[in-house]
Amino acid sequence: MGVFASRVFQALQRFSSGGNIRVLLLGLDAAGKTTILYKVKLNETVYTIPTIGFNVESLSPVKGLNFIVWDVAGQDKFRYLWRYYYTGTQGLLYVVDSADRVRLEEAREELLTIIKSPDMERVPLVVVANKQDMTEALTTSEVADGLGLREITDRKWYVQGACAETGDGIYESMQEMARLVKEVYKK
Repeated sequence: MGVFASRVFQALQRFSSGGNIRVLLLGLDAAGKTTILYKVKLNETVYTIPTIGFNVESLSPVKGLNFIVWDVAGQDKFRYLWRYYYTGTQGLLYVVDSADRVRLEEAREELLTIIKSPDMERVPLVVVANKQDMTEALTTSEVADGLGLREITDRKWYVQGACAETGDGIYESMQEMARLVKEVYKK
């Protein structure tokens, strides 16, 4: 755990300069979080192994706005660590595997746990309904219903259909996050 804490501290120091928007990229394992992160960062599809710990990257989804995106492991055994990343978060990108109907309730429970945290109060939410290229994928409306989003009234939220491998909807998710962050935190 000492190496982990050291890595977190170093990353925080490196990315704590002003003008940056801290965005958490969370979701269940195999939802496509890391693929999305590197599709936006590198503009290419990167095939990944399950994340152990986290990835952190700087992205500029719109001119004049810089996101520091924290992509945190989604496996069940690591989810208890998510809460340590909440402080200072200004945007939440929550990735859902739209083709995995069986785990939608689990995704809902995890999302509700996240947004109930006092550290996540008012943080805008963009749900990325990933894997829309799959024939069995739920629509964005079905994902919104399955996650119970219509009952969430304490924050701005949006659902974007996407396919991480092709990039469809990915850039739009980032642009929507930028719009919501500007709206919520306008000075």
